[in-house]
Amino acid sequence: MAAPAPPLRNQHTHPQSTIMSLRRDTTIVFLCGFLRSLVAGTSGVVLALFLHQIGWGLGRTGLLISVGLAGIATGTLLTGIFGDGIGRRRALLIVSTLTAVGAAALAWADALPLMPAALLVAAFFGMINGLGRDRGPAYALDQALLAEMSAPQRRTWTIAWYSLLLDAGLALGSLAAGLPVLLEREAGAGPMASFRAVWMACAALSTVTAILYSRLSPSIEAAMPRAASAPRFAWQAASAESRSRIWKLAALTGMDSFGGGFLSSALVSYWFFTRFGLGLEWLGPLFAAARVANAISHLVAAWLARRIGLLNTIVFTHLPSSVFLVAVPFAPNLTWAVILFLLREGLVEMDVPTRQSFILAVVRPEERTLASGTTTFTRNVAYAAAPVFAGWAMKAVSLASPLYLGGGIKILYDVLLYFSFRQVKPPEEEVERKR
Repeated sequence: MAAPAPPLRNQHTHPQSTIMSLRRDTTIVFLCGFLRSLVAGTSGVVLALFLHQIGWGLGRTGLLISVGLAGIATGTLLTGIFGDGIGRRRALLIVSTLTAVGAAALAWADALPLMPAALLVAAFFGMINGLGRDRGPAYALDQALLAEMSAPQRRTWTIAWYSLLLDAGLALGSLAAGLPVLLEREAGAGPMASFRAVWMACAALSTVTAILYSRLSPSIEAAMPRAASAPRFAWQAASAESRSRIWKLAALTGMDSFGGGFLSSALVSYWFFTRFGLGLEWLGPLFAAARVANAISHLVAAWLARRIGLLNTIVFTHLPSSVFLVAVPFAPNLTWAVILFLLREGLVEMDVPTRQSFILAVVRPEERTLASGTTTFTRNVAYAAAPVFAGWAMKAVSLASPLYLGGGIKILYDVLLYFSFRQVKPPEEEVERKR
């Protein structure tokens, strides 16, 4: 195991003061994650329709979504490498402010000079999110903060509750995407004015997030070497053992996300529609039930990890979820396909809080921002690349190809993860083993 780092600087000397500060900081991070997910859930549903409203075709819309994802991936990588050096609170402020600017640019897209080029620039620097899921630089930093603000025995539970709040925010944000229609019907607003109101609300929520992050206490900053010549580049400061672990984990989590990219809701919905004729009136409730199963599973995963360990929970829940997924195309009827799909959804997200907890536990505290940022970056890149291959496979090979390929890649990921890290134990599990 890597040697423990020195305690965080700027900690309060009075124990009660420290406890109050930790509770306050944890509440701020939870609330900011929820607000950020509201924005991500809304933009994921509204973005393409809005761009159609201002006259953009599918090609240009796809380009903007890709540029926004490239901005998210770049921001995540830079935050992971330099976040501790410039200060975590400052990094979170910068990210939240840029997100607010990106949403405001969408609100006034029809008034931007040199549009559409200006909007593409805003998409990159404003990290406009067209995927409808929050896995950007602020998410990576939040994970590092929560790991340090929790006792080792509570770390997984803390991340599980955080993940549940993110799912709740995404679900509510998706519902909020219906506001443009509501404003047109009930308030008599025009289409552009209705969309503008939604984007301004997103900008306002991002601004509130920035304000909340500014209230974090100084104790959230990572302990940095005090020598004037100490490196501020995170990879230089990380130990050789941690660098090796981070690279392996980044590659493996990227593989998992590449498999997950074959299984986007859009492609799975299309498969259910084509195979069984399932319309929107049933697809909506089906995927809503899947999100509820995902959310509940986060807490079940934290409970299970206390009993069988983090790595065992990751692998032994994720592996059968992939088997259920591969079995879906073999279902003899719609009922069995739905049952297998929901069984898969009840297990597939159990590795989310446990994997994040494991990643943050097997490196030193001052390396957590780097570990979270690097693994989140590879996930973003892999997730964004996979749908291109999935669409080609559905057309050229088989309609069910994404289910086979996505499930197969995820099974391989589980096997490689287990054999690569079965000897590595988080600190709390080392303590339990020695008792």
